[in-house]
Amino acid sequence: MKLNESHLMQLAAVLDAGTISGGAQALGQTQPAVSRSLAMLEARIGQPLFIKGKRPLQPTPLAAQLAAHGRAMLAASRRATDTVKGFLSGTKGLVRVGGVPFFMDAMISRMIADFQNIEPDVTVQQSYGNLPDLAAALEDDLIDLGIVPMGLIEAGPGFEFLEILPGRNIVACRTGHPLLRKRRLQMSDLTDYPWVAPLPGSPLMSDLHSILLTIGMSEVTIRYSGGSLMSVINYMAETNALAVLPFSVVFAQRKENRIAVLPLDIPQPNRSLGILRRSGSARSQAADRFALHITTAFEDLKHLIKRHENAVVWGR
Repeated sequence: MKLNESHLMQLAAVLDAGTISGGAQALGQTQPAVSRSLAMLEARIGQPLFIKGKRPLQPTPLAAQLAAHGRAMLAASRRATDTVKGFLSGTKGLVRVGGVPFFMDAMISRMIADFQNIEPDVTVQQSYGNLPDLAAALEDDLIDLGIVPMGLIEAGPGFEFLEILPGRNIVACRTGHPLLRKRRLQMSDLTDYPWVAPLPGSPLMSDLHSILLTIGMSEVTIRYSGGSLMSVINYMAETNALAVLPFSVVFAQRKENRIAVLPLDIPQPNRSLGILRRSGSARSQAADRFALHITTAFEDLKHLIKRHENAVVWGR
């Protein structure tokens, strides 16, 4: 015997309301339509649904069990409705974001936490990669957006790039580094110390080479490479090694007071940190909400980061 699921939900609504009219109103249906459905259910099971003469309506033992199933269906239906509403509004769903490791660890992961404090029903899947990896992931619909440093002319056809932070690199060292005590720091002083190599594929590698060209060298001593942001910071805090890092990454670690910035004017890259997405493709509202959250967060941070650099690095 197969029962009509809508009849069970109507039965549950009527019993919860105590009257057929109340149940119909709760479901947004008319009383005659609900009455017909209950009559069809009675005919289908060959048993009465209500105890005669009882007001409010009282179910027979079988009807009570059927109503329990109907309530479960009503609850599932309402949850499904909420899911659809949340998906369409961006308050529910999944956001798949990829990004370059140092930025993701230093800044974006915290912004993800802030976003989920506001939108707790949105799940975020984070992955790592450099620009070629993330562009391929976007092409294959494996991520919704990538957070990458790139030049405005690099996006290419089929992509759109929204700048969220201008590129700004610095030479980082541990607090208490000997170079911080020099009165007249020169670029040539950088050759006296070992370096931490950027991650393979990172654009910071070409930035390091630009610094070397500025001081007339082809290479420096690399003592450490391949580490995550935390391992690089831990390593630098215990050695005199230097590293090329985005200033925003060092800014994000400022409260720990383990990494400092050398007051040197080094060659700057012609690129910015931004959000890379496929152009013209269907997008989830949750991903749009997340992108807006990241954009707004960086808009608030940009001026703070610049003021911090002027005050701490240059003493302005």
